[in-house]
Amino acid sequence: MNIKIPKPTIRRLAIYYRCLEKLLNEKQTNISSKEFGERLGIKASQVRKDLSYFGEFGKRGVGYNTVKLLDSIGEILGIKKSWNVVIVGAGNLGKALCNFEPLEESGFIIKGVFDRDKNKIGKRANSNLNIKDIKELNDFVNDNKIDIGVITVPAESAQKIADNLVSLNIKGIINFAPIKLKLPEKIKIEDLDISVFFRSLSFQISMEQRSLRKGQEK
Repeated sequence: MNIKIPKPTIRRLAIYYRCLEKLLNEKQTNISSKEFGERLGIKASQVRKDLSYFGEFGKRGVGYNTVKLLDSIGEILGIKKSWNVVIVGAGNLGKALCNFEPLEESGFIIKGVFDRDKNKIGKRANSNLNIKDIKELNDFVNDNKIDIGVITVPAESAQKIADNLVSLNIKGIINFAPIKLKLPEKIKIEDLDISVFFRSLSFQISMEQRSLRKGQEK
């Protein structure tokens, strides 16, 4: 029976991977779950639980071998292969993603960026890519074996774009539009409404401020 891995666990794996890369740069060969947790603000028990979904990696009293764990998590996350990506929406966010070098370093190769705005078509998205007409998307996806589509268009256009990407047999979608997309179950999706993170942060700050005020009133 296949075990369903919780999404928060998968996201934390990506954080563990980044931390392990930093440890390698620091020439640290081993790390305990306790130190992992302290570095990342995560309980050591949560680190152990997350890793236990995928097998046994560490030794009691010794911890985890940095190189071996990095390789294992890289394998789990699919970082060992390259993924071809298209971005639909060449606004500020779309262009920022085109210029975000860590994506390519992690194996996510942006092959094309598309927009319907005639004032943007033909202009540079980055040093390697020109913005293409959205009308060229279908042929481009089919010709370039695209795996992942990134949606950075307004909410009112996002579902139509997503439906088109699904019809082109895209394997997964990263959605930056502030809308919940309706997609077939086979399509993997990550919703990244940036405003949600701002609201979450404002809540945390507000809670702390209220707590401080209550303390001062006593």
